Amino acid sequence: MYNHVLKLLLYAVLAVFAATSPLAAQSPRAAEADTEISFLEVDSSITVRRMVVHSAHPKGTVLLLHGFPETLYSWRAVATALADEYEVHAFDWPGYGQSSRPAAGKFAFSPQDYANVLRAYVKKARIDRSRLVIYATDIGGLPAMLAALNDPRIARTIIVGDFAPFDRPQFMQARLQALKTPATGDAVRIQFNAARDEILANAMRRGLPVERQFEISPELKNDMADGWTRGEITTADAFYRYYSNFTPDQVWFEANLARLKTPVRVVWGEKDVYINSAMGAEFAKRAKASFTVLPGIGHYPHLQDPIQVVAEIRASLQ
Repeated sequence: MYNHVLKLLLYAVLAVFAATSPLAAQSPRAAEADTEISFLEVDSSITVRRMVVHSAHPKGTVLLLHGFPETLYSWRAVATALADEYEVHAFDWPGYGQSSRPAAGKFAFSPQDYANVLRAYVKKARIDRSRLVIYATDIGGLPAMLAALNDPRIARTIIVGDFAPFDRPQFMQARLQALKTPATGDAVRIQFNAARDEILANAMRRGLPVERQFEISPELKNDMADGWTRGEITTADAFYRYYSNFTPDQVWFEANLARLKTPVRVVWGEKDVYINSAMGAEFAKRAKASFTVLPGIGHYPHLQDPIQVVAEIRASLQ
């Protein structure tokens, strides 16, 4: 109990510092941990907003990939903690935050499309892949794995968790399964758009007991709300399109899993109500990867317990 309280206090200090520092509002570079918020064109139709936390003498690079309904600001505390030794990158997926939202026909928002964005980002950002660790969660997990199948040297190590690599309905929340089904997916999309405020307020702590619930920073909360609707595609629309294409990419990944060569570690929240940890256990066993279950942690370990996530990342860079 003491350790848990100590972690929460430290996270609160980091979050308050990030949100209240008078230098944090400077653009495109903020002096706080030498943080750069900028935009990078990854191809002719997609530009992503990114955060790069620079380090004077980095031992390596960490790339952080967020989930739904998040933005790059989900990683503020983790990135700040790692910046003493590593250069840290995060970006908004297309359809999230301030990244592009290509029209239908040009971009399907599928996991494979996101994998292509990831590979293009690593190349355009000129990241040394031999010293790169990717930490991917939720919708970022399968794209990271697909990118590794296409390019085994995409990173030194990939840490994934709280995602759905295989088509296992029994391990997924009913509404997520409904998004994958054409007969019900559009109705769920409409529900998600109508429930925007409730989702942004409660998605991160859903399923957690009262003593484990936590608040996200005002910076992240405001950024998610501001970025929900940009142009004609909302964040919920992008999520729906991702899930509409999810099953074929899951099936293809499972059929080709034996070709996975990139070292992988699996980290999962014990109390994840969206994707059961049994999914992580099966994936880790079949991928011959280490499997860490975080006690008392839900679907968003990087927000609920950033110190533990930082420790997992540091271990991968030793």
